[in-house]
Amino acid sequence: MTARYRVILCDLRSDQVLDILPAQGLKCDDYIGKTGTATFTIPVTDSTMARRAREAVIPARTAVWVERDGEVWWGGIVWTREISPPSRGRAGSLGVQAATFDSYLAHRLLTAGWTGTGVDQLDIARQIVDWTQSLKGGDIGIEIDWEQVSGVLRDRTYSRYDLLVVRDVLDQLANVEGGFEWRIRTYRDASGRRVKSLQLGYPIIRSSRTELVLSAPGPVIGYRMPEDGTARATHWYSRGASINRNQAEASYPLMSAPVFIDGAVEPGGWPRLDGTSDYTSVEKQSTLDGHARADLTRSWTTTQVPSISVRLDGSGISPGLLGSTIRLRIRDAWFPDGHDARYRLIGLATTPAERGRPETAELLLEPAAAPAALSA
Repeated sequence: MTARYRVILCDLRSDQVLDILPAQGLKCDDYIGKTGTATFTIPVTDSTMARRAREAVIPARTAVWVERDGEVWWGGIVWTREISPPSRGRAGSLGVQAATFDSYLAHRLLTAGWTGTGVDQLDIARQIVDWTQSLKGGDIGIEIDWEQVSGVLRDRTYSRYDLLVVRDVLDQLANVEGGFEWRIRTYRDASGRRVKSLQLGYPIIRSSRTELVLSAPGPVIGYRMPEDGTARATHWYSRGASINRNQAEASYPLMSAPVFIDGAVEPGGWPRLDGTSDYTSVEKQSTLDGHARADLTRSWTTTQVPSISVRLDGSGISPGLLGSTIRLRIRDAWFPDGHDARYRLIGLATTPAERGRPETAELLLEPAAAPAALSA
């Protein structure tokens, strides 16, 4: 039986339902580590529908919830809309683009700054999100669980004069060596309430679900295994804030200690590949060194990001599986002896069934890579 999708439009701050309108060409995706998106078109057949769509879909003010068979499948904020007038006998439409709720934090500044010494890194993230929502008009209902700890204590100072973007602060805090992962998770709780919550994972987000086995031939109807060497590096340097406050003298940025992959060039045979990154608000040497090591590890280990396509109906796949382990088995011309490997599910893109097209999902996978051996 074909799954039923429904798009619910709500006020972003109160989550009060504004309208439920038909949607065509719906596509939505969600990820660990980056913002997800949703696109759809509302057919406008008359002036009444035009008025409803115009009043309910307000960029930067309207929240979108996508339900699949009554379950919350995706949630986010409308950021753009585009009116298309009727033409050649075709009805008009309203094109909508939305992004997951974490996108809101890219539109907020840390205007009060923040300072802490020896604070658990997850608590820093929670305090910043909590402050973001404490200002008048800033509460969009992101719920925070204050119980989880990582055991990794950080010293951080964020100046209010830097006007740092809250999303960037969280990403930078999370992406240092020994960091964590975060996202805004959406779901329906036991009482039927739509929930958006800050999900933190140390060192990574893991789903509590059991391992899911997918095979080709079988539920897997296609796969891609691209490998990208353009971002790979064997050596890394990171730049920090200016270390000279005297404007009469030359100014130089704080530099990380050089770090490299042990054994990559000799005896591994790789050519030397240099990489760099900038952290203009980082003034502490140990913090900058931690960023350099984390950046090099990612550059060295994430050159392959496989994706697989599956028929969604009956596959057991849902957004709640983000962070879970997928065991992928393939036997074909590329893998005549069989491919059997475990991956972590880090992204899910859904395309509902429409006009004879089956309901499908594309799964973005992260290989289980051995930790890189770094040297400085």
